[in-house]
This record gives sequence, C-alpha cells and structure tokens, in this order.
Amino acid sequence: MGERPVHPFSDLHVEGDHVRATLLHDPTVEGLDMAIYIDGSGSMEDEYAPRVEVRGGFWKRLFGGGERIELPNVVTPEVQRMLAYLATKDRNGKLRTAYWACGKGGQEVEMLGELTGDDVSRYEFKGPRVAGGSTRLVPAIRDFVEYMRGAVRSGARQGCAVIVTDGHIHDEDEVIQLSREIGQRIARGQMARVNFVLVGVGDSINEEQLEHIAHVETPGVGHLWCHRVAHEMKEIPELVAVLVDENMTVAAGGTIYDHRGNVLKVYEGRLPAVLEFEVPEGTESFVLEVNGQRFEQPLPEEHHGEHHDEDEDHH
Repeated sequence: MGERPVHPFSDLHVEGDHVRATLLHDPTVEGLDMAIYIDGSGSMEDEYAPRVEVRGGFWKRLFGGGERIELPNVVTPEVQRMLAYLATKDRNGKLRTAYWACGKGGQEVEMLGELTGDDVSRYEFKGPRVAGGSTRLVPAIRDFVEYMRGAVRSGARQGCAVIVTDGHIHDEDEVIQLSREIGQRIARGQMARVNFVLVGVGDSINEEQLEHIAHVETPGVGHLWCHRVAHEMKEIPELVAVLVDENMTVAAGGTIYDHRGNVLKVYEGRLPAVLEFEVPEGTESFVLEVNGQRFEQPLPEEHHGEHHDEDEDHH
C-alpha cells in the first residue's frame, strides 16, 4: 500500500531507490511575508490622474451633452488585482503597501498600511502626497529589510517585496552594493531570506539596468532579484503572479535526509518545485529541512518492506 504525500508535498513517486517528490505550489506555510512598493516619482503622475469618460450618443458626446463619468486611474485596478493575488501567498493575508521614490529628492517611502486582499475594491491608489523628483530605490529596500526584522519576531520566515517602477532608477550602483550586503547577511544566517520582484512598466524603462540589478548573486544564496517589463499597467498583475510563483512558491535552499539522519541531497539557492534523489535500501522516510523547518514524508511500505523481509531471512 502506497504512502500518501503529506504537507508540503503534493505528489510522491518511488521507483526502486529513486524518489520524485513534488512540492505544493503555495509558500504560505513557509511563513512568507509580502509587500508592494509602487513608484511614486513624478513620471507616474499621469498614471495616477483620474480618467473621465463621456457617455451618451454620438451627438451628445460631440457637443458636450453626454454624462461625464469619473473612472479610477489606471494604477488602482491593477494594484487591486495584485493585492488580491499576493494576499493568498502571504502568511497572514496582509501586505505592507507603500509608495516609493516620493518627496523632493525621491528618497522617501510613504506608507499606505498593511492591506488585506479581502476587499480590495475599497482601496484607491491616487499617488503619493509629494511626487518624487528622482527615482531612488535604496530607501524602499531598506524599509522592507527593517520591516522583516519585526516580522521575523512574529513568525515570518522569508519575505518578498514586489516593486513597480516606470522609469530609470537613479541609484543603481547603491542598489547593487546594498543587495550584495543583504545577500552576505542572509548567507551568514544574520537575517531571513528576502527576494525582490522588480517590474518595469512603459516605454521609459531601462531594461539593461534592471538586468544588472537582477544579476547580483551571492554564494549559497543565489539571486535576490528577478525582473520583467510590462508595456502597460494592465499586464503587471499577470507578470507578478508568474514571477512570485517561479521565485517564492518554494523556499531558498534545503537539505534532504533519510530517516537515520544521513544527508541524501543538498540544494543551494532556490529549491526546485520537484525534488529528485536516491535513497538507500531500507529507507522508511525522508526529511526535507528548509528555513529551519523539518517536513517528514514516509515512503511506501513496499519500498522498505522488502528489505525487512530479507533481514528476517537471515535469522
């Protein structure tokens, strides 16, 4: 009789001594804390402006007699969609949400609060109080890292910040340096794993710059950043969903042990969604250790039962 997969596994196949275990496509059990940072620089002001639609017949619209309906700006519905999706990934369904690149020097972060995905329709994103005169990313990174310190004390095990921008980032060198420092601190075990999803939108994006940032890599940790470019705001929620699923549905690194505590396989960097490894004869179960948590998965009885029968034959 085969063993059923137990959390966090969704599928288990054992053939001989080869094991293939598929992880659930949901990271919430790993204590993921998510955040959204929306570009608040001056170049976004048109995106935050409300839209007006004139409804009525052709002649009414032509001569100004139609009904003028004020619609949300192009940002609000897309951020609402992102919130609704990302809240399903967050450990408590609340996302730290803020504008970044705000204020005269573009170095301020304006908090909107811990927003939930329960009723996203009540949230409006009309832009920051003071649009930024420059697009500086370091303050947003520091804000999230500091936030994660407190989140870890309340149960978070890893973090992911989604950052939306529409223009050139003016502190690229500082971003790369800070990313290296964060990676080293994670590698030394001084802070929880964090990832950053950087989404550029529009025609003013410097994709080469986003690639430079995303290529920063730390030994034993791998890449902290991933990026994509969207042509329009309405493309962002789908892009973000894909990036988060690819990068955060499974944790960063892990170790497989047999039931005796022997190491069977070590994964550095991002843990794949499908784990494949060999187990010794007589292995009754394996353990996946990730982010300080241990998950035990029994193996089918027929796998280790044969070896027990052989042992009995020797007596």
